[in-house]
Amino acid sequence: MGKLNSVTIDCRDAEALARFWAQALEGYSVDAEWAMVLKSESGPTIFFQAVPEPKQGKNRVHLDMSVTGRAAEVQRLKVLGATVLREVEEGGYQWAIMQDPEGNEFCVTQATD
Repeated sequence: MGKLNSVTIDCRDAEALARFWAQALEGYSVDAEWAMVLKSESGPTIFFQAVPEPKQGKNRVHLDMSVTGRAAEVQRLKVLGATVLREVEEGGYQWAIMQDPEGNEFCVTQATD
């Protein structure tokens, strides 16, 4: 049985996207030699792999962020270059569906209970 080691995200500008996610996620830092984001011992490594083709369509896999102060965090991420696609409230949760600077979807959520 395998253990999750890393998540790889295809992108046009690996270093720029790695820097965005290093600022977006707590405890991550950029290894500029490989343009990847590293996590402390508690999370997977996130690799950014430069590819020539642009993103097309909706992501089949995306990252979810759990935060306190969701509205403030959404604003902070917008300042870093993210955009909000839409806000959702369902099943006791509220979340924002967002895109990183290259259009990869991710969610920012907080329990409403």
